[in-house]
Amino acid sequence: MTSGNITESEQAVLDEIEANDVDFLRLQFTDILGTVKNVSVPARQAEKAFAEGIYFDGSSIEGFVRIQESDMRLVPDPDTFAILPWRQKEDSAAARMICDVYDTSSGEPFEGDPRRVLQNAIDRAHEMGYTVNAAPEPEFFLFEEDEEGRATTKTGDHGGYFDLAPKDLASDVRRDIIYGLEDMGFEIEASHHEVARGQHEINFEYDDALTTADNVATFRTVVRAIAAQHDQHATFMPKPIPKINGSGMHTHLSLFTEAGENAFHDEDAEFNLSETARSFLAGILEHAPAITAIANPTVNSYKRLVPGYEAPVYVAWSDRNRSALIRRPAARVPAASRVELRSPDPSCNPYLAIAVMIHAGLEGIEKDLECPDPVRENIYEFDEQKREEYGIETLPSNLGQAVEALEEDEVITEALGDHVASKFVEAKSQEFEEYLVDVSEWELDRYLETF
Repeated sequence: MTSGNITESEQAVLDEIEANDVDFLRLQFTDILGTVKNVSVPARQAEKAFAEGIYFDGSSIEGFVRIQESDMRLVPDPDTFAILPWRQKEDSAAARMICDVYDTSSGEPFEGDPRRVLQNAIDRAHEMGYTVNAAPEPEFFLFEEDEEGRATTKTGDHGGYFDLAPKDLASDVRRDIIYGLEDMGFEIEASHHEVARGQHEINFEYDDALTTADNVATFRTVVRAIAAQHDQHATFMPKPIPKINGSGMHTHLSLFTEAGENAFHDEDAEFNLSETARSFLAGILEHAPAITAIANPTVNSYKRLVPGYEAPVYVAWSDRNRSALIRRPAARVPAASRVELRSPDPSCNPYLAIAVMIHAGLEGIEKDLECPDPVRENIYEFDEQKREEYGIETLPSNLGQAVEALEEDEVITEALGDHVASKFVEAKSQEFEEYLVDVSEWELDRYLETF
C-alpha cells in the first residue's frame, strides 16, 4: 500500500526503514570533482524527502553554484536505498540514498549534477536504440595508520599478484569489505591481491551505466569505512608509492539493443566485433586525449600513466595484449562481448568518466568512424619510429596537457555541458598551476646541497 503520492518503490523504502529501526538517512550526491557529499536527516523525514525533496546550500559545494544562486534540492532515488553495515547497532541503524540535484529556481534537474550528466549520455544512447552496460575494476591500496590515526604509506603485507595469506595479511580486511559490499546489494565476482604491495582489487558484476556509477561511488565509501575499522587507510590515489604499479579502474563497456541483443557482437566478423562496436571503439580512440582529463583528473594520475608499469599510454587497441589503450577481452558468450578502456583511474568522478566514454563512442557510431587495425604486438617495446610507422599517438603526459585537450574537444565539452566543463577546467587548471610552482621533496633531496 502507498500513502498519498508516494510510489510503491518509495513505500518499500519507508517499510524497510521501519522494519530495520533506521534512525538517520544520509542523502548522498557527488560534486563535480567526484567527492561524495551527504546531508544527514532523521529517518522520519524520508516521506517528506520523497514528496518535496530536501533543500541545501549549493554554494558550499565545489563547482556547484555561486552564492547568489545557492538554493538546491535533493530528490532521493529509492532504488539506491541501502543500510550502512558499519553503522548498524542492536537497536538502530543508518541508511543512505543517492540523490538527484534540482535547481529550485527552475524546478529542473541541475546541469551541474554529475549524475544528470551521465543520465544525458544514457538518454542519447536510448534515442539511438541502445542501453549501456558498464563494469569497472577499481584498484586501491591499504596502508597502516600511525598512532594519531593519520595515513602512512606502510603496508601490512608483502603480497603480490593473486598471493594468498600469510603474505597477504590484508585478506581479512578485504573479506570484511566484501561482506559490507554484499550487505549493500553488490554482487561480487572476484577479489585478489594486485601486483604492488598493499594493492587490492575487488570486482563486482556489471550493470547499467547509471547503477554502475552509483556503485563506484558507494564502493569507495564502503572500502574506506571498513578499512578504518581495521585501523587501515584505504586510498584510491592512483600512484601513492613511486616506482611500483599504480591503481587503475579499467572500464568495460557494451551496448544492447531494444531486443536485448548485444550490439557489439557479430559471430561472423573478425574478433566477433560488430561494425557498431568498431565504430564505438573508434570514437573513444578519437577523443582519448580529452577523455583523459576526466578519467585521470589529478596531477598524480600521470605518475601512473607512464610506460613500464602496465598502465596504457598509447592510443591504440588490441584483441590480445594489454599495452594498448583499449582491449577487446575474450568473451565466452555473445552477451559478454565488450570493449575495455584501460586508462581510467579510481580518483575519477565515475559519472563524468562513464558519460564521456559513452558520448565519444556514440559519436563514433553516428559518424561511422573507421576503426584502425588492432596492434597485436607489445607496444611498450616499440621505439618512437615504429610508433610513428603504426600511427600510434600517446595520451597527454600531464594534467595540463589533458585539460588543454579537453578544452579543444567540442564533443567531450558538450557531453559535460557548459557548467560542468567550465568549472572542471577552472578547478583542474588551478590544480596544475599550484603543482608547477610547488617544490617537491625530490627536488630538495637532489639539489639543495648540490648547488
